[in-house]
Amino acid sequence: MEDVLRPIAVIGGAVVVTLILGWLADRTLHRIDVRHPETPLWDLLRRCRIPLQVVLCTALLRGAYDETGLESVEQHSAGVGRALSLILIAATAWLLVRASAAVVESWYSRYAAAGRDAARVRRVRTQVTLIQRVVTAVVGVVAAAAMLLTFPEMRAVGTSMLASAGVLGIVAGIAAQSTLGNLFAGLQIAFGDMVRLGDTVVVDGEWGTVEEITLTFLTVRTWDERRITMPVSYFTSKPFENWSRGGPQMTGTVLFHLDHSAPVEEMRQRMQKILEESPDWDGRSWSLVVTDTTPSTIVVRALVTARDADTIWTVRCHVRERMIEWLRTEHAYALPRISTTTAPADQEAARPDRRHPPE
Repeated sequence: MEDVLRPIAVIGGAVVVTLILGWLADRTLHRIDVRHPETPLWDLLRRCRIPLQVVLCTALLRGAYDETGLESVEQHSAGVGRALSLILIAATAWLLVRASAAVVESWYSRYAAAGRDAARVRRVRTQVTLIQRVVTAVVGVVAAAAMLLTFPEMRAVGTSMLASAGVLGIVAGIAAQSTLGNLFAGLQIAFGDMVRLGDTVVVDGEWGTVEEITLTFLTVRTWDERRITMPVSYFTSKPFENWSRGGPQMTGTVLFHLDHSAPVEEMRQRMQKILEESPDWDGRSWSLVVTDTTPSTIVVRALVTARDADTIWTVRCHVRERMIEWLRTEHAYALPRISTTTAPADQEAARPDRRHPPE
C-alpha cells in the first residue's frame, strides 16, 4: 500500500501546492490591480500564472522525485533528474520572457497615454519592440546553453570550444557578416530615429506604412495591402523618403493641362470654395498658378495641404475631380483641344516644270 500512496503523495502534493500558490499569486495581483488602476502592470503580470505554476511544480518534483519509491524512477534516476532540470530551465526562461514583456508593455502603455507627440510615441514603441526582442533572444540563448551544460558530454565540448574561441569567432564573424550587419542596422534604426513603426515611407518607388521592425528585417504595408519585406540594412545604406519625419503634414500637387483661354482667376476662386467645403483640407495653405506653357496648352499647378499622407491623396483627388467637372460644365472652352485641318496639297509636286523636267 505504501508503494502506491508514496508516489501519489509526492506527485499529488506537488500539483496541489502548485495550484494553491498559483491561485494565491493570481488573487494577490488582481487585488493590487484593483487598488492601482493607473498602471496595467499588475494585470499584465497575471499572464505569468501558467509559466509560474510550471516552474513551481517542476522545482518541487525535481527536489522530491527520489522519494516516490517507484522502481522505474530509481532505475533511471539520472535521466529523470536531467529531464526535470531541462523542463525547469525552459519554464524559467518562459517566465522571465513573460515577466519582462509585462513590465515593458506596462511602461509603454503609460508613456503612450501621457504622450502628446505622436512621432515620439512611435519612436518609443519601435525601441521598446526591438528591446523586447533582444531580451527574448538573450534569454533563449542563455537557457539553451544552460540546458546543454546539463549533459556531461557537452561540458567537455564546451571546454574545447573555449580553447578555440578566437578562431571560431573570426570564422563566425566572416560567415555571418550579413546577419550581423542587419543586427546592428536594426539597433541603429531603433535608437537613431531613422524610421519608426507607423511612418509613411517610399522605398524603391513603393509608397506604404512601416508595419513591423525586427532586428533583421522590416515590413512595409503598401496602399494596396501588399507587404514588402526588406533587410533593415537597406535603410542604413540607401536613400529613402520618410514622409512622417518632422511631422505628418504634407503638401500635394494637382496639375491641369488647359487651353490658353482658361480663366485662371476664376479657377482660383473656385478652388478656394472647393477646399473650404472639403473636410480633409487642414486649412494651412493652398495656391494655384500657371507654371508652364506650350504651343497648345498651359500647365496650371494647384498646391494643397493636409494633415497626413493618406489625407493628402484624398484632397488631391477631390480637387482634381471637382475642378474638372466645373471646367467641363462652365468653361468647356478651357479644356485642351487638338486642332485638325485638311493637309495642304503639295504645290511643288503639282508644278509643270516638276512633272516634266527640262531636257
